[in-house]
Amino acid sequence: DFEFRTDQFLPYLESMFTLLFQLLQEVTECDTKMHVLHVLSCVIERVNIQIRPYVGCLVQYLPLLWKQSEEHNMLRCAILTTLIHLIQGLGAESKNLYPFLLPIIQLSTDVSQPPHVYLLEDGLELWLVTLENSPCLTPELLRIFQNMSALLELSSENLRTCFKIINAYIFLSSSEFLQVYSGDLCRSFCELLKDITTEGQVQVLKVVENVLKVNPALGPQMFQPLLPSVFRGIIEGERYPVVMSTYLGVIGRLLLQNASFFSLLLSQMACECGQELDQLLGNMIEMWVDRMDNITQPERRKLSALALLSLLPSDNSVIQDKFCGIINISVEGLHDVMTEDPETRTYKDCMLMSHFEEPKMTEDEEPPTEQDKRKKTLALKDPVHTVSLQQFVYEKLKAQQELLGEQAFQALMETVDTEIVTQLQEFLQGF
Repeated sequence: DFEFRTDQFLPYLESMFTLLFQLLQEVTECDTKMHVLHVLSCVIERVNIQIRPYVGCLVQYLPLLWKQSEEHNMLRCAILTTLIHLIQGLGAESKNLYPFLLPIIQLSTDVSQPPHVYLLEDGLELWLVTLENSPCLTPELLRIFQNMSALLELSSENLRTCFKIINAYIFLSSSEFLQVYSGDLCRSFCELLKDITTEGQVQVLKVVENVLKVNPALGPQMFQPLLPSVFRGIIEGERYPVVMSTYLGVIGRLLLQNASFFSLLLSQMACECGQELDQLLGNMIEMWVDRMDNITQPERRKLSALALLSLLPSDNSVIQDKFCGIINISVEGLHDVMTEDPETRTYKDCMLMSHFEEPKMTEDEEPPTEQDKRKKTLALKDPVHTVSLQQFVYEKLKAQQELLGEQAFQALMETVDTEIVTQLQEFLQGF
């Protein structure tokens, strides 16, 4: 009966675990071994990191059990499930299991091996958990990724886990991983996008977005073949809001974090579409402003504001023509991120993160994985979390004013709705 409170169970953990383990070694029936493993898994899952002192014996025994269970795929599935909970309990210490663990993942996720029919789903889950808890990328861990191309071709119900695995590699060590696999991955994605559901499309684009976030310098070159269709999707007004939102996230990252690559893409698209470069840019901004409501995540909304503002200061007539739209989105972004301090009556950007804070954990919460820590560190370099939108709006408007002179700048401001201007002034008090 697992309706117990973990803290009440802890005094019995050692004896319970030892007895279960002895039982696992004694019983001979495959079915019984599976039952005992299931109970062990439940215990490990419930007590999480508190299992660490007691798992040595189990860790030593599992390779033997795996070997013995060659003919019994269902028992192997039970071992995979136990390993999943074990890795979650061990966290970064799970690296010590790699000599035994990685060959198991390799076998379970290799579609050319007959056992994959039984083991694939649990094998993928184990692969993901291993990456999330891995302190660093080892050559062996990198090598297993060779199994991924064939898995993406299957495009089965396991596709979602496959994308999580790809993202986990990107967060773990984007440079090493992409140097080896970006070509394969890009080819797989191009194939996938020809025939995939909307949700699948979003998953592919999220990977591209993560690559641009983690590696803004090299990412765009590595996934260059995918970017024209993203740009085209925006210009043509993609009708699925979730897909459009992700398109804008990808192009927003590009515009804000690698403007020179964005210019190259714009020139390439202008050639392909037989349009003037400025006209194309104007169409893109217009569609962006029009579809801003498709974007629901606050991070992406702030990203959109930062990206469009990064086009200023400019004496380009098209950008000036769209100035009103850019300001509208900026003010929307300010409404999203600014919180008022009731004491000082001043506003501050609530998305700014200044330093790495270890979160306070309650009883029921699981400790952060290595991947959670990596994401946190990454956020500390992300413009969305390091640039104050308020400050950015102010600096860009000031630069635009200096570029055009007071009179021309005022004329530009008059194209903006007076209500929006009032709100803008409120947010910029004190600058």
